Amino acid sequence: MAFAKTLLLIGASLTTVAAQAQTGPTSAPAPQVSAVRAEADRMATAMVARMTLAEKYDQLLNVAPAIPRLGVPAYNWWTESLHGAIGTLPTTNFPEPIGLAATFDAPLVHDVAGTISTEVRALHTLRTQTGRTGRIGTGLDTWSPNINIFRDPRWGRGQETYGEDPFLTAHMGVAFITGMQGPNADLPNVIATPKHFAVHSGPESTRHKANVFVSPHDLEDTYMPAFRAAIVDAKANSIMCAYNRVDGQPACASDLLLKDHLRGAWGFQGYVVSDCDAVKDISDSHKYAPDGATAVAAAVKAGVDNECHTQTLNDTAGLEDRYKEAVQRGLISEGDIDRTLVRLFSARYRNGDLPGLAGRTAGAVPVSQIDTPEHRALALAASEKSLVLLKNNGVLPFKQGLRIAVIGPLGDATRVLRGNYSSELSAPPISVVDGLKQAMPGATVTVVPFGKSFTDGDRVPTSALRTPDGKPGLLARYYNPVQTPPKQFAPGTFRDVTKAMRFSTKPIVTRREADVSGGNLDLAKVSDHHRTVWTGFLVPPASGAYRLGMNGSGSLMFDGKPLVEAAGSYGSLATFKDVTLEAGRRYPITVTTDAHIGGGANLVWKRISANPDADLRAAAADADVLVAAVGLTSDLEAEETPVKVPGFEGGDKTTLDLPPDQQAMLEAAKATGKPLVVVAMNGSPINLSWAKDNAAAIVEAWYPGEAGGLAVGNVLSGNVNPGGRLPLTFYKSLADLPPFGDYDMTGRTYRYFTGTPVYPFGYGLSYTSFAYAPLALTPAAGGAEQGLAVATEVTNTGKRAGDEVVQLYLSFPDVPGAPKVALRGYQRVTLAPGEKRQVTFTLSPRDLSAVSTDGTRMVMAGQYRVHIGGGQPGTDVPVRSATFKAAQSAPLPL
Repeated sequence: MAFAKTLLLIGASLTTVAAQAQTGPTSAPAPQVSAVRAEADRMATAMVARMTLAEKYDQLLNVAPAIPRLGVPAYNWWTESLHGAIGTLPTTNFPEPIGLAATFDAPLVHDVAGTISTEVRALHTLRTQTGRTGRIGTGLDTWSPNINIFRDPRWGRGQETYGEDPFLTAHMGVAFITGMQGPNADLPNVIATPKHFAVHSGPESTRHKANVFVSPHDLEDTYMPAFRAAIVDAKANSIMCAYNRVDGQPACASDLLLKDHLRGAWGFQGYVVSDCDAVKDISDSHKYAPDGATAVAAAVKAGVDNECHTQTLNDTAGLEDRYKEAVQRGLISEGDIDRTLVRLFSARYRNGDLPGLAGRTAGAVPVSQIDTPEHRALALAASEKSLVLLKNNGVLPFKQGLRIAVIGPLGDATRVLRGNYSSELSAPPISVVDGLKQAMPGATVTVVPFGKSFTDGDRVPTSALRTPDGKPGLLARYYNPVQTPPKQFAPGTFRDVTKAMRFSTKPIVTRREADVSGGNLDLAKVSDHHRTVWTGFLVPPASGAYRLGMNGSGSLMFDGKPLVEAAGSYGSLATFKDVTLEAGRRYPITVTTDAHIGGGANLVWKRISANPDADLRAAAADADVLVAAVGLTSDLEAEETPVKVPGFEGGDKTTLDLPPDQQAMLEAAKATGKPLVVVAMNGSPINLSWAKDNAAAIVEAWYPGEAGGLAVGNVLSGNVNPGGRLPLTFYKSLADLPPFGDYDMTGRTYRYFTGTPVYPFGYGLSYTSFAYAPLALTPAAGGAEQGLAVATEVTNTGKRAGDEVVQLYLSFPDVPGAPKVALRGYQRVTLAPGEKRQVTFTLSPRDLSAVSTDGTRMVMAGQYRVHIGGGQPGTDVPVRSATFKAAQSAPLPL
């Protein structure tokens, strides 16, 4: 209900904007400052006035140290919660944002964000209790959501976004921000930080130095709408500027972005944080500024308030010296510093990190509110709603009693479920094979091990681990350094100093843990620099060949002998050794890792086959149907990684095709003659043309979160009727697309692509069918250019209950700059068999608008065509259409 009220308020604000637009595209009027914000600003101003200049410099970085004499605790602005809170306790892991977008369900995304917000606040409570308030993941702000446009399927971080469409992305972003911040943006539960502002979507390999040139049309038409909605409609309290340059200026020193749009046209009152090292890049990578002091001055002058610097991860000393030098050289003034700090401290008063603001309710969220049964149920519901049925020749839903063979590298995988920017700890993840077993207790479900794959690397679960005294998990011992570590390290000395550290022979903490993981932040006695030793037994559930190894840095003793010595850098793939294991046997293991502020290790494995082709043929002979779980992982498509393997480089994809070993397996499965159901798990478009021509059914599952396997099982079994829709165009080949580094939108996304996709944006099937009544159009009193109401009736004409995503698209007058078609409304409705539902869309002038070639947004005079149905017009789905006319053009403000 609260979210519905939010949408009504947004609609009202857009109506107001339309009334102002009669005089042309002008900046929005200066926003009124609420009494709460004014009081927070007054308190922040008073606090800043009491600081020394040296203390002020320290507060400008993402790690803000405590000021004991003023009662100010340490604060770290670096907190991530893209689709789940990230901490050292198991938190709830929801589908990757691209999967959340596939739900086409903004109220659901609002609820997901509200749940994540609760868990972020509970982690803040834990860190306050343990005194770790200066560490990552402890703040009451979060660097989410990612509302960049997924314009090219090669981008490794596209999975973090809500897809390729500006309208859908804007709505999902508003839903997430309002869910995260709560009903009162002036008193946010957790401050949301939409990112990366702006014109930022790969390649990962060039992001620190790329100079992106963008036309005025594409800037306003594609790259800005979601950010505008995040600030103007959702009232996000923060925003993150990007790495790249835009038309010559670094995004974190951009007049166009930070002055003209953000604080000018949109009236932004919050604070700007830089992406990590983006301010450093201004001088070091872009060469826009000659040195560090000039770089920070350029950022501060443009409006950046808080700098994320990756050397804070190593407690490097002297990072604030660049600001001191900038003031001493007259590049910025103390007044410039004060302005940024007032914004930051006002935020800390308003989110409750600092006490004393009237109206800010006291009381922390208890740690018990993390990973509750209600949160797990929401994660399952979100995953179920995210799944997209792309093909079905009648094999689905499965009937009970079937013999099902699950094949492919992802059939029993769990790492794939999480996606990127997710906690390594969550509720016990459910693989596809285990999900099918739960959903279909009357079926015979077997898993067929795959060969070695780049997708391997699942955490060894608690069920396969035993402590020395036979309990589930492992015995963990934490050892502090013999000598007290320095609070900060001189530049360039961290590696040598930490390498020389020696640790006590007596553990400071001994406890049983579920598995190998970095759980030290919830232990107040454990130093930021420590050694952890896990001991116990590995007890495999099945005999056979395995890959056993580690992610991160550390050593593994197995069965009394050294097995793995891992020294992986951030984003690298796991280090494995091949072993043969016997079911039920207790293999002694010892895992040792040294953690210095961050770092650590995970114990990972994968059961594999020495002869996967023969195993596949044997399993198919005893099966009624084959379920192939194929795709990618977010260790392959990711953020700026060192990974370079066939099909992937540096986090980005170099092909749309499945890995060759997976494609060969699909062809071998087809050759058995048994029905083949393909379950694709990926964060970006892949080439599904072979599956479209050869498989009996296809389900796009994305990276579906902790309960993803059960969601897949519920959909394949028919316990749940799939209703998701594609938030992306699925292309056949990279040859169909412009170069990756070209940000021109010509030939990209469904709005401007002129080729034939494998599957179009908005596409998705159901186990039932729907019909639409003719459209009823009602223009606003001043004419259609002032707004339009469109209504239809939707009927479930099938024999099953199901969800229909009612989509509204506009075709525009034939004016240069207008897309061929564009989404301008959607509603997800649940209908029983035979049930009818009236569905109405109220389109504002901004909804009706397009952008001219010179970058002016306007309702364009001429004839429009409105389409409502289960997908895009002309894509073989039921669609009703009608025409209307706008008598005159009506420009809108930025």
